Amino acid sequence: MKRELVNTFFRMVQISSESGNEKEFIHYLKDLFTKELQAECVLDKFGNLIAKVRAKNSGSIEPIFFGVHADTVKPGKEIEPILKDGIIHSKGETILGADDKAGITELFEAIRTANCYPPIEIVVSRKEETGLKGSKNTDASLLKSKMGFVIDTDNLEDVIVGGPSYMSIKVDITGRAAHAGMEPEKGISSIKAASHAISMLKEGWIDDETTVNVGVIRGGEILNAVPEKTVVKVECRSQNHEKCLGHSNLIKQVFLTAADSIGARADITMELLIRCYRISEDAEAVTIAKKAISSVGLHPRVKVICGGTDATHYNEKGIETVVIGMGVQAEHTKDEKIAVADMIKGVEIIQQIFEDLCERS
Repeated sequence: MKRELVNTFFRMVQISSESGNEKEFIHYLKDLFTKELQAECVLDKFGNLIAKVRAKNSGSIEPIFFGVHADTVKPGKEIEPILKDGIIHSKGETILGADDKAGITELFEAIRTANCYPPIEIVVSRKEETGLKGSKNTDASLLKSKMGFVIDTDNLEDVIVGGPSYMSIKVDITGRAAHAGMEPEKGISSIKAASHAISMLKEGWIDDETTVNVGVIRGGEILNAVPEKTVVKVECRSQNHEKCLGHSNLIKQVFLTAADSIGARADITMELLIRCYRISEDAEAVTIAKKAISSVGLHPRVKVICGGTDATHYNEKGIETVVIGMGVQAEHTKDEKIAVADMIKGVEIIQQIFEDLCERS
């Protein structure tokens, strides 16, 4: 299994699939799943891949759902994977792409080599890294599963049962342009208004379930002019929906007040990208995941996080979904890596889930 696992993973990461440019990789997976897993594969209207695999040595008629995503963050083109001392990393000029191609590889290998499994429904989503857009637009009418697992967190011991509400806040500040050397007193600096507002914001952890981050600021066009336009992008996340709304409105008021205090104008757009969810720790999917993780000698940890995952939207669509790990380290960086031993454990965890479901049937 080890050699096939590594070879499959190498082939996958060498196919570029930065968010929005996943088409080639999704078609590769469509052909692979059709040929090797005898899956019935279709693309929904958003371009997500939906693959259905018939049961093997199981009398179960209830399908089980697995979610993974095809896209990677940047820089994710022309990835050169290297295996050294049991660790896979990139040459160093790009990410590795183990997020989430390790998850896809482990799921594929688990199905390919398993002794039994119930009917399986797989969604390979697009644009996960840019706002969970693929899962949000997945055509749920093509799915029959009521329970599932998203393979997309780093630690193999974690079982994610909840995620945050997530507000995106865009602030357009308009001041007044003026020559910075000849008549600066006639200008109103949009950058000054933005800076004043940001200095008043508390960032990072606001409390034990809420975070705020100023992620983007763009202002001014030339050095010798008082800047008229500045754009600031802020996010607020919370495991408590009302807190997310409350802190987001506070951020809005801070920018409005800061701009008004120097005669500038702030136009603010707020978009709720995802809404928080929470699954009971006694839910069947959680119990099955914990048992599978324990079976490979690890200690399962049930967690609620402030990171967004595709599980948010699958739960909204009526599929009780938890998130399990695939073993990546330092994802979203050029130092991203994964141990082959952890990938093998990932395969074993998935196969234990299969066996548990076959026994239950």
